[in-house]
Amino acid sequence: MRNFIKKLKVEYLLGMILLALFVVPTSLNAQDNSKNTDATWIWYPGDYEIWLSNQMQAKRTERGAFFPPLWRYYSPYSLVTFRKKLSLDQNDVVEIHTEGQAKIQLDGKMYYGDPKALEIPAGDHILTIKVYNQEATPSLFVKGNNVITDASWEVTYEDKEWIDASGRTSGESGTHWDQVGSWDFDNKEDLPSEFRLETKPKKAVKITPHKKGYLVDFGEETFGFVKLHGLEGSGDLNVYYGESEEEARSEEFCETLDRLEFDGSQASDFLIDQSRAFRYVNVQPEDGIQLDSVSMLYEYLPLEYKGAFNSSDELLNEIWDVSAYTMHLTSREFFIDGIKRDRWIWSGDAYQSYLMNYYLFNDNPSVKRTTYALRGKDPVNSHINTIMDYSFYWFMGIYDYYLFSGDEDFIKQIYPRMKSLMEFCLERRNANGMVEGLPGDWVFIDWADGLSKEGEVSFEQLLFARSLETMAICAEINGEPDAVKRYNGLAEDLKQKIQTEFWSDEQQAFIHNRVEGELTDKVTRYTNMFAIFFDYVNAEKEAQIKEHVLLNDQVQQITTPYMRFYELEALCALGEQEYVLDEIRDYWGGMLELGATSFWEKYDPTEKGVEQLAMYGRPFGKSLCHAWGASPIYLFGRYYLGVQPTAPGYASYEIRPNLGGLKWMEGKVPTPKGPISVYADRREIKINGIKGAGKLIFKSRNTPSGAAGIQSLGDDAYELAIETDREYKIKYKAL
Repeated sequence: MRNFIKKLKVEYLLGMILLALFVVPTSLNAQDNSKNTDATWIWYPGDYEIWLSNQMQAKRTERGAFFPPLWRYYSPYSLVTFRKKLSLDQNDVVEIHTEGQAKIQLDGKMYYGDPKALEIPAGDHILTIKVYNQEATPSLFVKGNNVITDASWEVTYEDKEWIDASGRTSGESGTHWDQVGSWDFDNKEDLPSEFRLETKPKKAVKITPHKKGYLVDFGEETFGFVKLHGLEGSGDLNVYYGESEEEARSEEFCETLDRLEFDGSQASDFLIDQSRAFRYVNVQPEDGIQLDSVSMLYEYLPLEYKGAFNSSDELLNEIWDVSAYTMHLTSREFFIDGIKRDRWIWSGDAYQSYLMNYYLFNDNPSVKRTTYALRGKDPVNSHINTIMDYSFYWFMGIYDYYLFSGDEDFIKQIYPRMKSLMEFCLERRNANGMVEGLPGDWVFIDWADGLSKEGEVSFEQLLFARSLETMAICAEINGEPDAVKRYNGLAEDLKQKIQTEFWSDEQQAFIHNRVEGELTDKVTRYTNMFAIFFDYVNAEKEAQIKEHVLLNDQVQQITTPYMRFYELEALCALGEQEYVLDEIRDYWGGMLELGATSFWEKYDPTEKGVEQLAMYGRPFGKSLCHAWGASPIYLFGRYYLGVQPTAPGYASYEIRPNLGGLKWMEGKVPTPKGPISVYADRREIKINGIKGAGKLIFKSRNTPSGAAGIQSLGDDAYELAIETDREYKIKYKAL
């Protein structure tokens, strides 16, 4: 994230040139009959993601009570029209399948009845299919020898503005056409509305008799469906779930439970139909019910661990492993916050999940699904998740996606929704051109005691400025030079105000907020640490922030992994990798010492015993598996293995390995072009790069050897161009 905007502006044109060498553009209108034969289900962009997120987020319960999200629900368009311009060398017979009722037209001629197949003669044609579905997402699957549904189709919800997916006026009066949305439903039987996560059986590691039933331990935090074996009789049976043993035993205060009634006709092996998060399960049958044992079906999104990290420190290796497992548990239909609570899509949590994803799974569809689900539809009448900072994280996540993926089509597809949300944000500025919480807004920042959210909070202005810079970049991608100028101007103006109105020479730090025009004397870590890796301050101020804020125990400490992530990133950006590893050992290692098998929503080492399980005034309110707890994945990949893209899609990239006091380390970072592998000890570096404009940058006490082309940068720093995917070996002496 350091030098986020500066690097892109410098290397944007280089990135576009390099991308052109590796990416073949796809026409949105012309079918390539010779290459693509894989049909897929398609829909209006974002609609399936909205529908699926509605289904998922409605599954949260609290002690058996329905507990829906706290923000507005959106719905798919119930009637959409799909269109494809065809140029066929020979006749084609196509299958047509829809989720919903369909009206089929070829060259304007309507086909009556409900045809499941259609013969299309050779020549130029326009195939138009209108689909209606009020209960799920109107979706289409077409498959012939040459005509298939894929990303080249157009779709409209009949908004009466006829422009094509590239934004050009089509010359037809009446409708706005967009590029379709799709995922990986590549078979006519794979109906999008019937999507389910995968499952596999999992046995308990320990079953202990408890009261009339059993206390079941599955050995680690997990997620899925409890299965009862040898179930007989009629009567009631209660299941109490716990991320901790204390929670599962607490029939009065556990967060999730199931109360079941049986009449004797149930199957002997009975699967509870609602998935839950737990490690422990307390199964209590009433009189008249008996059972033999308990197992589960583990429910998961099948993602491959493409990233890896290993080192001379076994504690750090365990922290990486548990971080990866935490990330996998919270990567479901979408990137969610926690698997017990809330099971919702929060933008601040998702933003961090995206970054971890790029260094673990590199799964682009999950990022796009989550981005669409968070945004919803126009008109905009509230911030994302009702939280001001979460709207800004949404913008920042889109640029990160482009940087790591090079997926320009998605930027063009999502850009109209970016513009409308940004206009909403701009309209809510005060007379000073800054944002502050208005009625209906939640200014979150972090869970911290006594943290003021009043007035003009400098942290919010910082995120707003970065969002405006992101808008300028995306406007350039979309060919809007006037918008580029406008957004850049707004960003520069706001950045200048942050410097002049919040920086304190006396405290050598940014002040937290200004209330009714009066600057407070409160210094917090948030603005200061983000200013470091946003590259918003010069070297002198970096040093002052480091001494007077980041390494100052008198400044309020951060107790959530959410903001510890950014604090440690700022320190890594300042070259404090050794210090950061000690902090990771202490903070994440502290959770492991307490028996954590996934990382928590919050960890405060001053809390003892069951205090560690409480939050929100509830004895077991804390989530013990929270996505933002997995941040070591990103830190290890980005700041120790040292891999980062410097142009979209890794068209150019850097590798800056930093041992941080380790004897050795090794790992992989996934990219769109394959993995980058890094090994480093104190005398040797081995790199397997990818094709492109890569740079290995490292420091050495002596003149390095072993590879041709190593250049000195001065101050013990050296650089080697990495242009192919072969192995490079460098002999050096670590500082």
